[in-house]
Amino acid sequence: MSKRIKKIVCLGGGTGVSVVLSGFRKYPLDLTAIVTMFDSGGSSGKLRKELGILPLGDVRQCLVALSDETNLTNLFHYRFGKGTLKGHNFGNLLIAAAIGATGGLNKAIDKISKILNIKDKVVPVTLGGADIIAILKNNKKIKEEEEIINCPYLSKVGVKKLFLEPEVEANPKTISAIKKADLIIITPGKFYTSIIPNFLVKGISAAIRKSRAKKVFVCNLMTQIGNTDGFSVIDFLTILEKYLGKDIIDYVIFNTGKLSADQVKEVREVFPKADFIKYDKSLLKMTSTLPPPSRKRAPKFIGVDVIDRQIRKLNPADILVKGVNKRTMIFHEPNKLAKVILKLCKR
Repeated sequence: MSKRIKKIVCLGGGTGVSVVLSGFRKYPLDLTAIVTMFDSGGSSGKLRKELGILPLGDVRQCLVALSDETNLTNLFHYRFGKGTLKGHNFGNLLIAAAIGATGGLNKAIDKISKILNIKDKVVPVTLGGADIIAILKNNKKIKEEEEIINCPYLSKVGVKKLFLEPEVEANPKTISAIKKADLIIITPGKFYTSIIPNFLVKGISAAIRKSRAKKVFVCNLMTQIGNTDGFSVIDFLTILEKYLGKDIIDYVIFNTGKLSADQVKEVREVFPKADFIKYDKSLLKMTSTLPPPSRKRAPKFIGVDVIDRQIRKLNPADILVKGVNKRTMIFHEPNKLAKVILKLCKR
């Protein structure tokens, strides 16, 4: 790894960002996680509605990923299984308490970071409250993250436009981190609700376009039922560029590894219609197959086995997540992914 690559920004939803971060922690890097703030479901969504605060789940996951305080982080993961707190995550409740004690989310994150002995940074993409709105190609309007996630025909009909209501400004800390970055990574996650909304925040896309940092997009492993059915690597990149801008991404990393037949069966018992993201074999030669209009330059496509073959079990106490798209069961292997990305830094 080149010595000049010091500052890495990971942008996306909590799960995807936290997985990527966990692979970088053993390296001498300055890490910043920029996380989406538009969840409306689960423990985060319930606290958002009841307390009038921003959703906290993605922030919590990234804080845990950056901490070595195992005894404490195990508590942060704990989810109550009964009583009035059933389905709530202890970490979310603690951050909510810190917001009340400090008067704001930025200050609450600073306080929790000290408790968890974190040297790196977790930054909300915005401090403004907003909901994601999807206008489909049949002109149907779908409001809020949870409703979009569980729309069974989003990918079939197609998304005409995605926007935030009301419009919100970027957290100044995010713009500062992007300006200083040597490398910007767009992490995997729920595409229309955890990834794209970050680029709908005023100032984010422009800051990334102006940045001299290398930009890496890590494509998802599997499709999301109802949202990205049948999507290929190129489909993800094409839609991403609609909101970020063309000729911005330098590298696209996609998975070529497979699970065993038994593992696929286990995943499909929960997600029967999910499938691995498709890719054209020509991408393995790092060639661009994007349709017109022609590009000024093509991103480099990196196909590699980066799948974690440890299948995650769903928590039976996680009852606040509604619909078909429950928590992810398969993830990228953090150490493999980190090695691939850091090799790109040498180029």
